[in-house]
Amino acid sequence: MILVDDRTEEQKQTHRGIVLMTDRFMSGWGAAEGGPSYAGWAFQDGQYADVVSWVERRTDAMRVRVVYGNYRPPSGPGHCHIYVYNHEHA
Repeated sequence: MILVDDRTEEQKQTHRGIVLMTDRFMSGWGAAEGGPSYAGWAFQDGQYADVVSWVERRTDAMRVRVVYGNYRPPSGPGHCHIYVYNHEHA
């Protein structure tokens, strides 16, 4: 699985929680051909409720979950992109 993580090395220490979703529209084609497409938003302490609420409102979101630490997606085909959550997402 292809993993793209937009966090800097510093942000990997400050944004350790990730609200992760399976993207119902992007799965199975493009960079995720033959597998799932995951999108996740890394967050800082105090942002948890805002991030979960924002992701759950997305129409492309399936299987929303929270992971912590150095997340590694499963092996095999697919694509996972970790973004950094900020005020523009709210």
